[in-house]
Amino acid sequence: MNIFRDIDPQPRRSLLTLFTAGLLFWSSLASLLPTLPLYVQFVGGTKQQIGFVMGAFAIGLLLSRPPLGKIADTRGRKQVLLLGAVVAAIAPLGYLLAQSIPLLLLIRVFHGISIAAFTTAYSALVTDLSPPGKRGELIGYMSLVNPIGLAVGPAIGGFVQAWVGYTPLFAMSAAFAAMAVFFTGKIAEPNFADLTLSDSLSQDKNSQKYWEMLWNPRVRIPALVLLVVGLVFGTLSTFMPLFIQETKANLNPGLFYSTAAIASFGIRLLTGRASDKYGRGLFISGGLICYAVSMLLLYFANNSSAFLIAALVEGCAGGTVLPMMVTLMSDRCEPHERGRLFSLCIGGFDLGIAIAGPTLGFVAEQVGYRNMFGFAAGLAGLALLVFITQSSKGLSNSMKFAIGRGKDIYALNQ
Repeated sequence: MNIFRDIDPQPRRSLLTLFTAGLLFWSSLASLLPTLPLYVQFVGGTKQQIGFVMGAFAIGLLLSRPPLGKIADTRGRKQVLLLGAVVAAIAPLGYLLAQSIPLLLLIRVFHGISIAAFTTAYSALVTDLSPPGKRGELIGYMSLVNPIGLAVGPAIGGFVQAWVGYTPLFAMSAAFAAMAVFFTGKIAEPNFADLTLSDSLSQDKNSQKYWEMLWNPRVRIPALVLLVVGLVFGTLSTFMPLFIQETKANLNPGLFYSTAAIASFGIRLLTGRASDKYGRGLFISGGLICYAVSMLLLYFANNSSAFLIAALVEGCAGGTVLPMMVTLMSDRCEPHERGRLFSLCIGGFDLGIAIAGPTLGFVAEQVGYRNMFGFAAGLAGLALLVFITQSSKGLSNSMKFAIGRGKDIYALNQ
């Protein structure tokens, strides 16, 4: 990680403080990943109601990303970061008070605002502080907060719930997020007022321009691919604990997520720097292939070893696709539009998660969890097909970019 030595002291301190806040934020969210579906079941939810509650998280994401992206571009990234951390600190306490499915749905929607705010501003701020020539490497390193948090959070959350119950679990999640609020307040944000307060970003024009951006080819295909990936990820995050429970595999669900996070951590150390040399397309294609393979492995899984192997492959997929998509969009947008374009692109992922819970919960009711993961493998294959054929101008350029043999035509600094 020698790249940090080449950054000026003030931005370096901001990056390290931001990394700490991000790690605490993701640990807070991840501690509930293997336990919240079980809590909904404990309250009395059916399989489909569990899907609705877990998917409601993405409704908060979808509704809040557009305005939060605009705020990040006009008022600064730090305000949006703080909002995300504050919401993450409040929401876990709400789960303790919600003893019915409708109340859990409302709290889950509110909780979704946290990730919309934090991830949009985090990605934009990291890009602001990144040297353009080594953007992939630095974004890759800074994105490690996600797998580290997903490695620590689920394991701790699963064991705390098993040992002492749900109340200490939710209190711990709130405490992690409260510490994230403290560290976020220490971040020194770069001055980009001259870029973000131009006449073209006036309030009257901003609302219309935001949705027009979605139809730009530099944004449309990444958003569509992440929509399908969100369906796959939403299936995994919502129903994996229940599938493990159904197969009677001797495995704590938290260990599945922790194993995936370890793989995600390792792959990010390699792909970010490599993508600066070989391009983003090759690694996005590889990540989508890993998603399809991991879902197929889950379709055939019957014991703890099989689940852990699937977790390793899925971790490689998640550790490649999402950071590479963020890096791809950072290549394709100007500083004054980063917040909005990131929110649009990642909004596709949010929509996929929102749809995954209720729709694939219905599929699970009809054909069972195992066949549902087989269906998810087909979705991952569809995402790969779309990316290979549509990621650039024309089929030939798209295929070359997707296999690392061509440049990104939409990148602004070719």
